[in-house]
Amino acid sequence: QVQLVESGGGLVQAGGSLRLSCAASGGTLSTYIMGWFRQAPGKEREFVAAISRIGTRTLYADSVKDRFTISRDNVKNTVSLQMNSLKPEDTAVYYCAADLGIRTTSSEGEYDYWGQGTQVTVSS
Repeated sequence: QVQLVESGGGLVQAGGSLRLSCAASGGTLSTYIMGWFRQAPGKEREFVAAISRIGTRTLYADSVKDRFTISRDNVKNTVSLQMNSLKPEDTAVYYCAADLGIRTTSSEGEYDYWGQGTQVTVSS
């Protein structure tokens, strides 16, 4: 069973950038489709981005497209989310997730393992 630990969250001003990382242990990262989700206060958790096992396919939520970039390093067992042009509405707890399924997906229910999350706060 893979364990996922997120890092890189923090407080940033609107227009700034942050890079989140997700470190995997207890498993081989290339086994999993990887995704990032987020949950803002008082809202349901939502899809942000996903990447296929070897990184050839990516998916993004419309709200982050052209601002966020997901990437992975299967040798280092890490997945990253580069977030640029941050907006106050990006404020949320960001979660890394791993999926043993076949297709790269935005569906939260398809993901099998989750990290504990890292807080991102964007001030206006």
